[in-house]
Order: sequence, then structure tokens, then C-alpha cells
Amino acid sequence: MAQLTGNTFDRRLLSRVFGYAAPYMRQFYLALFLTIFLAVLGVLRPWLIGVAVDTYIAGSDAQGLLYIMLIVVVVLVVEAISQFYQTYFSNWLGQSVTIDLRSKLFNHISSFRLKYFDKTAIGTLVTRCISDIETIAEIFSQGLLNVLGELLKLVVVIAVMFVISWKLTLYSLTPIPILVFAMIAFKNSIKRSFQQVRTEVARLNAFVQEHIVGMSVVQVFNREAKEEERFRAINRSHRKAHIRSVWAYSVFFPVVEILSAVSLAVLVWWGVGGVLKAEVTQGELLAFIFYIFMIFRPIRQLADRFNVLQMGIVGSDRVFKVLDTNEHLQDAGTLASGIKGRIEFRNVWFAYNEEEWVLKDISFVVYEGDTVAFVGATGAGKSSVINLLNRFYEFQKGEILIDGVDIRDYDVDYLRGQVAVVLQDVFLFSDSIERNISLQNPLIDRETVEKAAQAVGAASFIERLPGSYDFDVKERGGMLSVGQRQLISFIRAYVYNPKILVLDEATSSVDTESEELIQQAIDALTENRTSIVIAHRLSTVQKAKRIIVMDKGRITEQGSHNELLQMDGAYKKLFDLQFKS
Repeated sequence: MAQLTGNTFDRRLLSRVFGYAAPYMRQFYLALFLTIFLAVLGVLRPWLIGVAVDTYIAGSDAQGLLYIMLIVVVVLVVEAISQFYQTYFSNWLGQSVTIDLRSKLFNHISSFRLKYFDKTAIGTLVTRCISDIETIAEIFSQGLLNVLGELLKLVVVIAVMFVISWKLTLYSLTPIPILVFAMIAFKNSIKRSFQQVRTEVARLNAFVQEHIVGMSVVQVFNREAKEEERFRAINRSHRKAHIRSVWAYSVFFPVVEILSAVSLAVLVWWGVGGVLKAEVTQGELLAFIFYIFMIFRPIRQLADRFNVLQMGIVGSDRVFKVLDTNEHLQDAGTLASGIKGRIEFRNVWFAYNEEEWVLKDISFVVYEGDTVAFVGATGAGKSSVINLLNRFYEFQKGEILIDGVDIRDYDVDYLRGQVAVVLQDVFLFSDSIERNISLQNPLIDRETVEKAAQAVGAASFIERLPGSYDFDVKERGGMLSVGQRQLISFIRAYVYNPKILVLDEATSSVDTESEELIQQAIDALTENRTSIVIAHRLSTVQKAKRIIVMDKGRITEQGSHNELLQMDGAYKKLFDLQFKS
């Protein structure tokens, strides 16, 4: 994995970043050519002005002066046009790399196992996908090419100065060693502060994202003041990190200005004497004054460009760490057809963390077309069963078979396409009802959505909404009730026509009226389809062909509703608690 080094130009990181520029090398070389061209062209104007003073002004040649001033104007126009295209192509290149890298990062993250998201703050991943990648774009638009241009301009300017007068050049460059030392100290200070800034930005994003999503909990428990205090603390850390970089700028830029003034003073002091001794012409002295500004201005800009590179290096390091993270499901399965719906668990053991077993020696069979329910206390392991069935997590021991075939032999995309899950906490995107149902699958048209809504029994409430199926449910379905969101999730499962249906606490958060509608939807969904129903409300599972009772990761009882009541065991106690009261 690429790591930051003490060098601003971390070769491994930069080579990886430039690997994403490979499809756009034509634009890169064009921007590079214009960068070199501008570095050379920039030294012409002071030289032309010096020639104008020594030759045409000193010689009172008005016609010649006019011609050379026209040449200066032409150089300025060419320089402006070249600068425009250099800026355009370098920024275009940066944005093109950004869109490719961001797409790759998003696709990479979306293929991670759920276990990764259990231990990683979502706000941190948002930072990696958005702001960190923006800093990589600036490596091209404001970083490396501009650094190269400024360095090349310095070399050309100093070379021309030596050609004109090596003595005057040496006097002018007296403060440069001090400036180089200041730049090195500035670079190191900025690098440390920028690393801290990116860390604090990630903390801010994670905190804000988490607390806005969980704002209802914050308000219900009257935690606004305490959370504001925590947010202020994170904000203060963020401010401190930025102030460190501001402090470095505040010291470095005055140092550059002072050294520039010293260089100019030395130049004028020695240069005037050289003019009086006829060692230097007035035009050469004037050109040197321009060249001094052309040296110190790029040096000051170089500091900014190095900072952009530092930010890009830090950002790319963070992005590539995510890209190098191997949290993918091992998908060696090739079967992509033939699922009918028979499910079998054989002596399955599973733990989210090593040896902390959530499921212990679980064995059961669900025959094709049957409905089997799982009941038990919270934490009994019911939801873990469906997480394994979809291969969201991997079990450690035993076998899970579908139609007699190990689920690891099925292609993961095909397997998940045949297993629909309706969760208790329904997630809806900020979009229309139709798109939330079809998930923009081109194979699912409006007519299919409407027929599914009729079959599930949800068409009436949808058609009463403004815009009907085009109604925007807003973020997380905030414009709909809990029951309505649940019905949308049933339609979503129905249109995908899965062979296996899983309902995880689908009625636990709805009122009695909504529950009746949802129960009708469940009947429509489970008809002629292998179904697994997980519920706390026993009223929703009494029709199941078989009910499996779980406790502390083990199966303790199984049978039909009546058979379990006759056993007078754990199920009977749950039933009595819910109904006899």
C-alpha cells in the first residue's frame, strides 16, 4: 500500500494518480507543452523592454520603439491565449481524472461486505469520495504542471540573467539561500497541518452525517446541548488545524516579501554603480528589475503549488487506502440459473467476531413454496439467518444449500436477485415512488409497477397522493408514514419476482390498520413462493407452515402454531404474554 513519505513528490502515489490520466494523455501533453512554452515566452518581455531602452529610446528612434512595442503587445496576446488553453486543458484533465477515480471508488465501496460498514463511519467514506478526490483533481489543475512551469521559468530567467550579466545576477540572488531554507521549513510545516486538516474534515463529516440522520433520537432524549458541545469541540480541533497552516503562510509570505525587497535593493545599489561605470546598461538594469519580480513571484506561487500538491498527496493516500482495502465477498460461484426455492441449513455456526458465536449448530429445511417463520427474543440470531442466506456475511462452519447446491457455488448477483428482503427499517431514496419501486431497472416499466401495486393492495393510497406514482417521497421516504413505506417495500419485492422472499420484522413498527393492509400484502407476496418470516408479533406468523423458535443462537422448538402450543414450551410462553394479557 502506498504511504506518505517525507518527500512532497511521493513517486508511488503520483505514479498511481497519473495512471488515471492515461486515457487523456493527449490533453496532458498539450497542457505540458503550453506550460513549457509559457515559461520560455515569459522572459521575452523584460528583454524586449531592455532592448527598447538601450537601442530605441537612447537612440531617439521613435519608429523602432513603435515596432518593438508592437512586438511586446503580440507577445502579451500570445501569452494570454496560451495561458487560457493551458489553464483549460489542465483543469479539464483534473476533472476527467476525478470522475473516473470517484466512480471507481464508489463502485469499490459498494461491493464491500456489510461487515466493513459496521466498523467504518459513513461520513468518513463520504469525505473520501467527495473532498479527498477533489484535492487529487487539483494535482493536475493547480499542482504538478504549474510547479513544473514555475521551476522552468525560474531556470530560464536565471539563465538569461547570467547571459546578460553574471555579476549583477550573483548580487541579485544573494538572499536566495535564506529563501530556500524558509521554503523547506514552510513545506514541512504545511504538510503536517494539512494531514491534520484532512483528519478533522473526516471527523466533522462523520459527526454531522451521523447526527443529522439520528436527529430524532437527539431531540427525543433532549441531547441538543450536549451534542452541540461535542460538535464545538470537533470544530475547534478543525479550526486549530487550519490555523497551523495559516500561521505558516503568515510567516512565509512576509519573509518572501522582505527577501524580495533586499534583492531589489542590492540590485539597484550595485546596478546603478555598474551603469555609472558603464559595466551595465540602463536597459539591462531595468530588465533585471523585471526579472527579480519574475523570480520571487514564482517562488511565492511555488509555495502555494506545493501546498496543493501536499493536499493532493494526502488526499490520494487516503483514497488509495480505501481502494486497497480488500473487504470484498469472495465470489467464486458460477451458477446463474435454476433456483427454485428449497433452503437447507446444515450445522451452521456463525460469528460476527471470531468465536463469539451468534448462530450455534443451526439446522433446518424450508421446502419449495413453503412459508417458515422464525420467532424469539431480540438477539436470538433470527436476522443473522437471512444475512447468511443473502451472503451479506460468511458463516464459519456448516453448509447452506439452495436446491441442494452450496450457496457459494451460485453467482452472488444471481443469488441476491432471487432472494428479496423486506426489512423493518425501509430505506427509500429521495425520488418518485415509481423509481423507488423499480430502482431504475430498465426491465421494470410503469405498467409493471402499477400491476404490482394492485396485487399487493397498495394502489389506492398511491393514487391518492399528489402526482400518484410520480410523488417525490423525499429523503428516506420522509413524506410517507411507516406503513406506507413498508407497502412500497413490498411492491419493490413483488416486481422483482424473487424465488425466495424474506420478511424481517415487516409489521413490528406499524399501527393495526396498516398491519391489516400489510398482512394482505404478505399473503400476496408469499403465495407460491418460498418465504421466511421473522416477527415478534405472533399474529403475523400463525399461518406459517412451520415456526422455528430460537434462543441464544440455537433452535429450541419447531412445528406448526398448534403443535407448538401443545408443547407448552417457549413459544407457548411468548403466545401467552402477547395474547392472554
